[in-house]
Amino acid sequence: MKCPFCDNPDTKVIDSRPIEEGKAIRRRRECEQCGKRFTTYEKVEASIIMVIKKDGSREAFDRDKIMNGIVKACYKRPVSVSDMERVVNDIERGLNNMMEKEIKSTFIGELVMEQLKNLDEVAYVRFASVYRQFTDVNTFIKEIEELVGTKKGSLNGKGK
Repeated sequence: MKCPFCDNPDTKVIDSRPIEEGKAIRRRRECEQCGKRFTTYEKVEASIIMVIKKDGSREAFDRDKIMNGIVKACYKRPVSVSDMERVVNDIERGLNNMMEKEIKSTFIGELVMEQLKNLDEVAYVRFASVYRQFTDVNTFIKEIEELVGTKKGSLNGKGK
């Protein structure tokens, strides 16, 4: 692995650890020339999933787009980065397990909202407001009423 600081081709591995539930390896490396340390990641390359966007165009699945949307939705919320990464990993794993080459972006958006609903309700409403393009406050109120109604319904069902 080439050193990102001095371009020396000789680096050594100092430490290796499995991450993402054993599906990837994190390696700490040290350059034998300049002595600086850096981190690399190794993971199995999954088959490419194409996302069919609302306008009919297609692009390769990008987990970073999902992570960025979740980070924005969880801004100043008590949600840890590891919880956000778990959500993204769960979604990506689920999509790969579907064995589909093409998946609609609307399906992915619904998966993200379902995960956020369980993680943090405020983050869920934030994400839904952008994803579903809320146009006025009444749309917010309707979504929150549905969220509260679903929550009350599940509480009533458990108690009886």
